[in-house]
Amino acid sequence: MSADRHARTMLPIPDRPGHGLTTFDARDPDTSYPPIKPLLPPESAPNVLIVLLDDVGFGASSAFGGPCATPNAEKLAAGGLRYTRFHTTALCAPTRAALLSGRNHHSVGMGSITETATSAPGNSSLRPNTKAPLAMTLKLNGYSTAQFGKCHEVPVWQSSPMGPFDSWPSAGGGFETFYGFIGGENNQWDPALYDGTTPVEPPATPEEGYHLTEDLADRAITWIRTQKSLMPDRPFFAYFAPGATHAPHHVPQEWADKYKGRFRDGWDVQRERTFARQKEMGIVPADAELTPRSDEMPAWDDMPDDLKPVLERQMEVYAGFLEHTDHHVGRIIDAIDDLEVLDNTLVYYIVGDNGASAEGTFNGAFNEMANFNGMAALETVDFMRSKMDEFGSPTSYNHYAVGWAWAMNSPLQWTKQVASHWGGTRNGTIVHWPAGIDDKGGTRTQFTHCIDVAPTILEAAGLPEPTMVNGVMQSPMEGTSMLYSFNDADAPERHDLQYFEMFGNRGIYHKGWSAVTKHRTPWQLVGAGTVALDDDVWELYDGSVDWSQANDLSAEHPDKLRELQRLWLIEAVKYNVLPVDDRTGDRVNPDLAGRPQLIRGNSQLLFPGMGRLSENSVVNIKNKSFSVTAEVDVPESGASGVIIAQGGRFGGWSLYASEGRAAFAYNVLGIQSFTTSAETAIPSGVHQVRMEFAYDGGGLGKGGDVTLYYDGESVGSGRVGATQAMIFSADETTDVGYESGTPVTDAYTVQTSRFRGKIHWVQIDLGDDDHDHFIDPDERMRIAIARQ
Repeated sequence: MSADRHARTMLPIPDRPGHGLTTFDARDPDTSYPPIKPLLPPESAPNVLIVLLDDVGFGASSAFGGPCATPNAEKLAAGGLRYTRFHTTALCAPTRAALLSGRNHHSVGMGSITETATSAPGNSSLRPNTKAPLAMTLKLNGYSTAQFGKCHEVPVWQSSPMGPFDSWPSAGGGFETFYGFIGGENNQWDPALYDGTTPVEPPATPEEGYHLTEDLADRAITWIRTQKSLMPDRPFFAYFAPGATHAPHHVPQEWADKYKGRFRDGWDVQRERTFARQKEMGIVPADAELTPRSDEMPAWDDMPDDLKPVLERQMEVYAGFLEHTDHHVGRIIDAIDDLEVLDNTLVYYIVGDNGASAEGTFNGAFNEMANFNGMAALETVDFMRSKMDEFGSPTSYNHYAVGWAWAMNSPLQWTKQVASHWGGTRNGTIVHWPAGIDDKGGTRTQFTHCIDVAPTILEAAGLPEPTMVNGVMQSPMEGTSMLYSFNDADAPERHDLQYFEMFGNRGIYHKGWSAVTKHRTPWQLVGAGTVALDDDVWELYDGSVDWSQANDLSAEHPDKLRELQRLWLIEAVKYNVLPVDDRTGDRVNPDLAGRPQLIRGNSQLLFPGMGRLSENSVVNIKNKSFSVTAEVDVPESGASGVIIAQGGRFGGWSLYASEGRAAFAYNVLGIQSFTTSAETAIPSGVHQVRMEFAYDGGGLGKGGDVTLYYDGESVGSGRVGATQAMIFSADETTDVGYESGTPVTDAYTVQTSRFRGKIHWVQIDLGDDDHDHFIDPDERMRIAIARQ
């Protein structure tokens, strides 16, 4: 093997021209230059595939003892290693930012989620340029790089189609290819997709069998095959983050039906079954204890009997969703195997970016937007039962109940968002690399963390951490390579100190001991009466004899607890955790939080062709009077199609033309719909079409009167009985002249939504009414967090 002569600590690697005889005539026999050689990593550098699932608890997948079949994860584990003490940050965007940088999440500005960013360095959602992402390092060393799926690391004020794109995967993120979505969640049947930074439509419809996970896997497989066909000597780095199994839990019915009847005994029993299976498999030690259910969570036996069939179906759908996701991960693995390069492909299969999600309420949800809008009461038991067969389908936007999240984290305490306890941060992880791992089917119990992945990959590839990237000096990675443990099950753990923090939930791990304090409960963000940070009660656990944090030793060892509390504070100072920020409304308000906002003022002018505008990109019309005015040029044959629409099937509004007449539709959660139509057609030629909505006031989510105008003359009036107070959608957008995603109304389809005629401009204006439409800041915070 030839020596690597590249100075790889400085990226891009500086060009170093050779010295020698320069002849005048190229025909001179002394003319000689070395051949041009493309930059490649060291010869032994492996291909790399990172698979990161979403919202999967430690006890969900069968690979770690859970009830959801993941045969491909099991197959990889049989040929590789299971890491049973691998940890994340308890939330998606922070985990992803940490994973892709090798630094703690506060170090790269992602203390929580982008929607709650502040101007504090640890919570700004801006990655410092002194901490270049792994993909950039690999690309500048000669790797081919691609990301498929979810990216929730783009600051909200940079997430519009105009960027700037510094934080997008295919621009500043170091990925040469990106195909996926920007944000915390997406409709698996009708996603809002980007190819690089360009919005694109899904290649098929749900009726034609489209599903996002399959589409992402298809794209990943095609990219890997193309890369190996055209560049067989160049290794690849592929990051597959499908957004599954985050809500909405969408999956073809046959996958959910596999689990019929499997969960009728409820979450308490399921948790015990999982725990027994985990002991049989050696996933947890024989002396581990099953932690009890918190008093804040309902017992299965306390749930209404007539709701239990709905609750069962929620879990059946989730289990099918996870198995379906694993199936498509298996397709990617098989494609790599078919290319005969799996032996030298380092695969990380990380089963969850945090613990299972407890954001679905005690009863779960058919449309999680109902709860986010404070309208969960609309989803009565009778309503849920009537919709039970639709769970998982394109007409649903569903989430399972809190109890199922707790069960999927067996045997650990708490759930996603609770960074203090292992239920929020421990995720089963599989590492497969036949060329580098001898102990096939082994288990590794060393403490590891998502910040360890990047340094592991660099060491496996024989690449140094760069000291300079794009002219900027780099700070060292904060993770510890896991390579030392690949072939030594008994190697002393090297990552023996790690802090945790999320929304004031805090924890510290040090040499087997952990000190933790839960500050906030995920489903009690509103009116929970959160105590002062200094008044939080800390717990102490000895991990050498207590794998699951079951026995609090704080009373027996107060000195040890104080030692760890002090150590947490030292680490917090080191990594920009301070100030601890448990604020609610202040963090949602951009002015108070100190982050930029894209849209200001009470009016916004839009133009035809603009689309994929997130709710952060459009003036907020909720809980107030507003008007929409459009100048249109109508052909002699009459107008049809969308003038402007916001939201979609699960909530939104649309101003459109049908059979030549203007109409306004307001869709409340897909449960109620109100339509006002003009009495006459829009005349041909250039005219102004206007809709005025007069909000009733008196609180949130109230109704109002609708009046339609042509050139200032009233042509129709109607009534909207109720509105959505907080959010239309986590993924649907605003479009001018057409509608992407799902349609707000059945009056048209996405395919027939394009406006027939010409739109000159559309203007949204907020009314100057003084109605009582104040939204409690805590409620805004709850919605922001639930969207990730």
